[in-house]
Amino acid sequence: MLRPIALAALLAVIAPAQANEPAAPSADYGKTVSIIGACHDCHTADYAERAGVINPDTALKGSPVGFQGPWGTTYAINLRVLAAGLNEDAWLKYLQASTARPPMPFYNLHALDEIQLRSLHRYIVSLGAPGDPAPAFVPPGQKPVFPYTVIAPPVMP
Repeated sequence: MLRPIALAALLAVIAPAQANEPAAPSADYGKTVSIIGACHDCHTADYAERAGVINPDTALKGSPVGFQGPWGTTYAINLRVLAAGLNEDAWLKYLQASTARPPMPFYNLHALDEIQLRSLHRYIVSLGAPGDPAPAFVPPGQKPVFPYTVIAPPVMP
């Protein structure tokens, strides 16, 4: 059970976050969700190189550099292609139930509320033409054609 001081501290952190959320979804709020949710970190190819400045030409179009581990090699998908193929209701259901290969933290999507998910869809669609899909998943043991970074757990004795 939370002590009164701990409960007050928790409410002090949660209340402003909820108070700042708009009453209705919007593309502007979706941009904020995409930044705070770290979507651009993997799904925008030049985001880190631009020190967090979003390039509208590449924003959320996926990455040609993958992550390889015991699961195979995954590439951050083009979210514009995904969003363009789903209306808001389908997007909401898809993300609430989605799972993905590492290193995608799909479980974080399950923590987003409806306004955040709908706003994210509106933002992604507002970015314009979807572009081409990112490279496809490569199963373990197969050689990827596109570049990748190895994420290997340590070998334990």
